Amino acid sequence: MKTTFKQGLFISLPLLVVGALIFGACHKNSDSGNSQLQVRLTDGPGPYDAVYIDVQKVEVNVSSDTGAKSGWQTLPLLRPGIYNLLDFRNGIDTVLASVSLPAGMLSQMRLTLGNNNSLVLNGQPYPLATPSALQSGLKFNIHATLTSGILYRLWIDFNAGSSIVTTGTGGFVLKPVIRTYSDAIGGSIKGYVLPTSAKPAVWAIQGTDTLMALPDSTGYYLIAGVPPGSWDLNYHPLDSTYKDTSFAVSVATGVVTNTGTVTLQKK
Repeated sequence: MKTTFKQGLFISLPLLVVGALIFGACHKNSDSGNSQLQVRLTDGPGPYDAVYIDVQKVEVNVSSDTGAKSGWQTLPLLRPGIYNLLDFRNGIDTVLASVSLPAGMLSQMRLTLGNNNSLVLNGQPYPLATPSALQSGLKFNIHATLTSGILYRLWIDFNAGSSIVTTGTGGFVLKPVIRTYSDAIGGSIKGYVLPTSAKPAVWAIQGTDTLMALPDSTGYYLIAGVPPGSWDLNYHPLDSTYKDTSFAVSVATGVVTNTGTVTLQKK
């Protein structure tokens, strides 16, 4: 078992998050000449009871010039306000915005947070300081061609565990570690790992790229947005009386790889 993992696909940029995305076709849209864009929020695991972020605005830039200040459009949010990131683990997500856009080039997206961010740790709530630059918007470079009649889904995946920095005075600061993916990129890995009392974590490793999931109370986990290819799965129990378990899986674009149920053995 590796004891140190490189962030791999996760990109830590407190001011600018850059993700080159390739979008693909999914479902048909009834609006002639337009495509449908959905922006969804999901989360990677973190050692907190709750992590609340204040989502205020999602914008897209339809200009092909990534440096252009014009061309920004505000997407109507289904529910602006506070979201608990830990509600959206193991493949669960929520739609932030769904909008019909003219076919053409989508160059950028910007997510703007408010200042009502907080966390709960061991039952104790703490304010989550948010640098003013974050409230100006987290930018994503996309470079996607929207095709008429096609639905595109984009996930904004927060890594709650790595997005929070402890200050020297015992406070907490939000410095988002985010990855983005669409349903046209990669596949997913799902399964169960038992016993849950072993408190296992599931790591998917490919070279220097590392993804992680924490199973729910039934042992279920799902890792979404996994690039295609061969990945090493490592089941690492927090309870040291159990052994690590590892094996290789193959991931294909648009396919959910089911690993079944893995039962960890005592040492």
